[in-house]
Amino acid sequence: MIEAKYRNIFIYSLIASLGGLLFGFDIAIFSGTIPFITPFFNLSPGELGWVASCLYVGCAVGSIGFGKITEHIGRKNSLVLVSIVFIVSSILMGMANTVGELILWRIIAGISVGGASILSPLYIAEISPQQIRGKMVTLNQLAIVIGILMAYNSNYFLSHLELNWRLMFISGCLPAGLFIIGAFFLPESPKWLIYKGKIEKGREELIKIMGNGNVDEEIQAMQSLREPEQKRDIRKSVLLIFSKKSYLLLLVIAIVVAIFQQISGANAVLFYAPIIFDKVGMNVNNQLIVQIFIGSVNLVFTLLAIRLVDRVGRKKLMVTGAGLMAILLVLIGLSFQGTYIPQSLASALVLLFIGTYAATLAPVTWVIISEIFPMEIREQGMAIASAFLWAACFGITYIFPIMIDQLSAFQSFLTFAGLCAFYFLFLITVVPETKNNKV
Repeated sequence: MIEAKYRNIFIYSLIASLGGLLFGFDIAIFSGTIPFITPFFNLSPGELGWVASCLYVGCAVGSIGFGKITEHIGRKNSLVLVSIVFIVSSILMGMANTVGELILWRIIAGISVGGASILSPLYIAEISPQQIRGKMVTLNQLAIVIGILMAYNSNYFLSHLELNWRLMFISGCLPAGLFIIGAFFLPESPKWLIYKGKIEKGREELIKIMGNGNVDEEIQAMQSLREPEQKRDIRKSVLLIFSKKSYLLLLVIAIVVAIFQQISGANAVLFYAPIIFDKVGMNVNNQLIVQIFIGSVNLVFTLLAIRLVDRVGRKKLMVTGAGLMAILLVLIGLSFQGTYIPQSLASALVLLFIGTYAATLAPVTWVIISEIFPMEIREQGMAIASAFLWAACFGITYIFPIMIDQLSAFQSFLTFAGLCAFYFLFLITVVPETKNNKV
C-alpha cells in the first residue's frame, strides 16, 4: 500500500508510466500481425525480421534525441510530444500499402517509443523519494506489461475481422491518446526546474507533488546537485562521462545491463510467440490465445516485482532472475526437442520463464539505469544506455526469425541460456546495488 503522504507521487508516477504502455502495446501488436502481414507482403524470414526490428532503429534515435530535447523543453512537454508522434505514426502504419511505407512509419513510431522509454522512468525517478523510488520506477514496467496484455487481447479479437492487421496497428492510438490526456495533468519535474535555475517554479511544482511539508529541505537538497552556472550541451555531457573513470565504469555497467535485458530470450517469446509455437503445430487461433496467457503471467509477476524491488534490492533480484532464466531456457529447449521433456510442457515452461523475467530483469533494469548515474550526466547516461538497449532489441528482433528458421528450437534456446549464464556471472561480480543511491 502507498502511504497517504506519497499519494500524489503515486498518481503522477502512474500517469507518467503510461509512456511504457506505448512500448508494450506496440511490440505486442506487431506479434499479432505476423500471421497476416507475412502472406500479404510475401515476407521471407529475413524481411519479416527487418519489418519487425526497424521500429528499434527509431527507438535508438528517439532515446538519444529526447535525451537532448528533454534537457531543453522539460520532462512534461517531452512526454506530450512523444504521444503525438505515436498517434500519427500508428494511423499511418495501419494505412500502409507497401512494405516501404510500413517500415518508414514503424521507424517514426520507434522514435516516440524510444523517447518514452527514457522520459517515463526519468520523470518518475526525479519526483520520487528514495524510500519508494524503486517501486515507483517499476510502475513503468507495469505499464509496459499492461500494454502487452491489452495488445494481445486486441490482436485476438481483431484477428477475425477482414482488415485485421490494419486495425491492429491503428489501435495504438488508444494508449497514446490516454497518455497525452494524462500528461497535461502532470507537474513539471521540480528537479529539472531547479537544476535549470527556476527555483520558484520548482517550489510551486514541488508543493503540488508533496504538499507543504519539507519543501525547503527538498529544494536545498536539489540545489546541492545542481551544476553551478554551467550551460551544458550534449557534446559536453558526453565528454564529461568520458572524463572520469568512475563515470565511464557506470556507463559500461548501464550499457551491459540494458543489452542483456533484451538478449535474454524473453523478447524472442514476446515478439515471436506465433512463430515459436508454430514449431509444435499450434494453429493461429491457439497461438493468439497462448499470447494472452503470456501477457497475463507477465502482468502478475510484474506486480510481484513492485512489491519486492525496494525490499529485496535491485542486485539480488537481477542475479536470481538471470540464474533461473538460464535453467528454464535449457528446459524449454529440451521440451521443444521432445526427447527428455514432453512437448506438452513447453507452454507451461515458457510461461514460467516469462514470469521470472517479468519479476526480475524486465523491471529492475530500468530502475538501475535511472539510479546509477549522478545528476550531472544522468540525461545523457540514460540516453546512451537506452540507445544500446534499443540496438540490442533491434538485433534480436531481426535475427530471431532467421535464427529459428536455420537452427532447431533447442539450439536457439540453448544459445539464450548461455547468454543468461554469462550475465549471471557479470551481475554477481560487477554490478553494484543502486537502492541507496541519491537521485
